[in-house]
Amino acid sequence: MNKKTVRDVDVQNKRVLVRVDFNVPLKEGTVADDTRIRAALPTLNYLLEHGAALILCSHLGRPKGDVVPELKMGPVAARLGELLGRPVKKLDDCVGPEVEAAANEMQPGDVILLENTRFHAEERANDPEFAKQMASLADIYVNDAFGAAHRAHASNVGVADYLPAIAGFLMEKELEFLGKVTENPEHPYVAILGGAKISDKIGVIESLLEKCDRLLIGGGMANTFFKAMDFEVGDSLVEEEAVPTAQSLLEQSGGQLVLPVDVVIADVFDNDANSQVVAPSDVPTGWRILDVGPKTVTTFESALRGTKTVVWNGPLGVFEMPNFAEGTFALANVLADVDAVTVIGGGDSAAAVRQAGLVDKMTHVSTGGGASLEFLEGKTLPGVAILAER
Repeated sequence: MNKKTVRDVDVQNKRVLVRVDFNVPLKEGTVADDTRIRAALPTLNYLLEHGAALILCSHLGRPKGDVVPELKMGPVAARLGELLGRPVKKLDDCVGPEVEAAANEMQPGDVILLENTRFHAEERANDPEFAKQMASLADIYVNDAFGAAHRAHASNVGVADYLPAIAGFLMEKELEFLGKVTENPEHPYVAILGGAKISDKIGVIESLLEKCDRLLIGGGMANTFFKAMDFEVGDSLVEEEAVPTAQSLLEQSGGQLVLPVDVVIADVFDNDANSQVVAPSDVPTGWRILDVGPKTVTTFESALRGTKTVVWNGPLGVFEMPNFAEGTFALANVLADVDAVTVIGGGDSAAAVRQAGLVDKMTHVSTGGGASLEFLEGKTLPGVAILAER
């Protein structure tokens, strides 16, 4: 990674605007999962230890430019204060006279958390005036929100027009590991893609087929490939408009694509549905595929034997239903035992690894689902492009 980081600048007595990814789940007014807050701590502690005052900004949920009381940042500020061991002052807005006054009064070691940036429609519009107002609060801008790096919004792209922009440690780590598997992976290199839709991942599949030795496919997107192979898949989720693309990918892959050999089917879309394991070509009418079967896990395990690099993005089944999450958890356990660089690409895959208690067994678990996918596809992420080069 050739971007400047917080190590490359003097932050002593400076006000630093830090874009963090505190888009965390809230439950009954408290933070239900603080993984993303903890991920920002190395950067925040470093800046504080080096004499900076911190102005933090993040979005939370999708308020669409309106003030939504349930999406205010108060619970996040409370949890961050506990983790930092110092007060975190939460402001009622992210721009305006009161915010400017609070920023002007800051001393080294102070921490302010601005209100949800998406309470302003100007955030998603990357409005220059809004970005300029946010930038005016600080001397330096640090982007540590890899999870939002694929969005060209005011708080992670626009502010860089008015302030020197550098990477935090989380951003640095994400770019280092995702860069390694994208630009210079050690072979054999196996990629695993799951999730519901093939349409979201066509670019990623094409990019990975050029780089990896095998591409294992699971999740709802496998159904579209089954349909392309003329299998009857009952009531399973299929993207009919993507079937020709799936056919084309199968033809050009030359055996690189590995599909499930057995699947778990259910008679209704419900955790307590009747279920059975069948071959993907034997799904009865009225039934639907909701997970991969045990033979598929064994097949995938064989494909991963001896590999040196693995990337995994997307669950192998309907992960939110415990009875159809078994394939996903089984894969997480297989990867924990693989002697390779293992990079988990955010979203449900990362959640599965966390729930299985296997984070420490992986080389890198990304904090960005959509951002990691676009990175693997080879796209330039707007929130990365604005960072100063070394």
